[in-house]
Amino acid sequence: MDREPARVPIRRALISVSDKSDLISFVKGLAAFGVEIISTGGTRRELEAAGISVVDVSDVTGFPEMLDGRVKTLHPAVHGGLLHRRDVPEHLAQITAHGISPIDLLVVNLYPFEKVSADSKSSLEDVIENIDIGGPAMIRSAAKNHSHVAVLVDPAQYRPFLAELQRHRGAVAADFLRDLALAAFERTAEYDRCIADTLQKRIRGQTVFPPSITLSYRKGEELRYGENPHQQAAFYFEPSAPAASILHAKKLHGKELSYNNLLDLDAALSIVLEFDRPAVSVIKHNNPCGSAVAETLVDAFRAAWDGDPTSAFGSVLGINRTVDAETAAALVEPGRFVEAVVAPDFDPEAIRLLTTVPTWKTNVRLLAYGPRPSRDSSPVLEYRPIAGGLLVQTCDTGHDDLYAAKVVTTSSPTESQRRDLAFAWALVRHVRSNAIVLAASEAAVGVGAGQMSRVDACRIAIEKAGERARGAVLASDAFFPFRDNVDLAAKAGIAAIVQPGGSKRDGESIEACNEHGIAMLFTGERRFRH
Repeated sequence: MDREPARVPIRRALISVSDKSDLISFVKGLAAFGVEIISTGGTRRELEAAGISVVDVSDVTGFPEMLDGRVKTLHPAVHGGLLHRRDVPEHLAQITAHGISPIDLLVVNLYPFEKVSADSKSSLEDVIENIDIGGPAMIRSAAKNHSHVAVLVDPAQYRPFLAELQRHRGAVAADFLRDLALAAFERTAEYDRCIADTLQKRIRGQTVFPPSITLSYRKGEELRYGENPHQQAAFYFEPSAPAASILHAKKLHGKELSYNNLLDLDAALSIVLEFDRPAVSVIKHNNPCGSAVAETLVDAFRAAWDGDPTSAFGSVLGINRTVDAETAAALVEPGRFVEAVVAPDFDPEAIRLLTTVPTWKTNVRLLAYGPRPSRDSSPVLEYRPIAGGLLVQTCDTGHDDLYAAKVVTTSSPTESQRRDLAFAWALVRHVRSNAIVLAASEAAVGVGAGQMSRVDACRIAIEKAGERARGAVLASDAFFPFRDNVDLAAKAGIAAIVQPGGSKRDGESIEACNEHGIAMLFTGERRFRH
């Protein structure tokens, strides 16, 4: 093992970057410490144009850049300068014998493979030409020899690196070098995974489940604690995560978000993005206790809150329209309180109300997720860890046309009942199984979630709804195993039902609906969410 020095002086740097963000100011910062700069191609030209003295890598290797730039740094003068151990006399003798000088700092960010491969207009040839070869090779050399060499792979590292040089008068501490090496290996692993995934799709065709999966997430921040105070937690995000997501939402006001806040906000946002009209979801413990759509946002909010006002206290809200002053005024009415609100944006007056009313101003978090995303029909995978492995499935997305659902009873739902059935069916996919949703006027009036028995879920939803169940519709995420669910619904006054069907006893449930004058639709698709 290397005998690790306490400090590594930085005297000579090789810089070759595709992303030239903050490059000039960074290199001028290095020059202030007397660092000699070696560079390649476009990076060298940009530095020279800024008046910075640069040594061309060709002068170091003795060879010109070749094969349209494919070969320029794959040379012993480069890799020997990076890889030799400064504490091994034989290494020092060998590089001296071959006229190789040490390279103490490598600054490389790779060809923009991820950006090019994500562009549907790019050809396979374009994609392949953007596979960086020399860059990853140099990064791995420098990172392997991190006891003696610093490696930077991201412009975000420039400022901390210059601060480290300032702190140690032109040198870098050993623990800082280790951190840089870990970041470098993470970057090359992420890059190689993207290449493998892209070529798998481009050459073999789109495959829902590839032969192997390597998940790459970047740390966002550590949280105060996890699901419970004795658990530690942090959140990580996908580099390609959609803009309209909780982890990319901009926090406009409020204290730190908790683990449970993030879970609930994600659930709230996923519900309201189902609907094109103004929609509000009220989430408690990852289940909707209220949800509604309406012609105005304030009406949607009031209907959603009224779904279960007791449970709504201390909930989080998802909203699919900019929060206006009228909706904010309804939110801060006496007796209401929520932990957090996520919406596309907030009007200035809405922000003023939500951040100045007592009991709200110091507690509520406001998050803006920006413009509504377009709906993508391509399959999106979701992952669930189990001991020793990972369960992977396509997400339960899509928007069902209940006009195509099969009416299995003698009576058909009315037009208003179909609208309520469509709303309830869209919502029930977001409720933990076994799941029952009762809805009226396109608002949830009762939710039964996470029960071991479907009939118990039905009882809970009816109890929550009370008198509002009369004339409401019912959505069940899976088939009725017995007619008892229909009998219970009829006793409460339910007017129409939507369920997948598929039970051996479907005939009994249909017969019960006909006896009670209830219309029932079969969708043919289950909506389990465990």
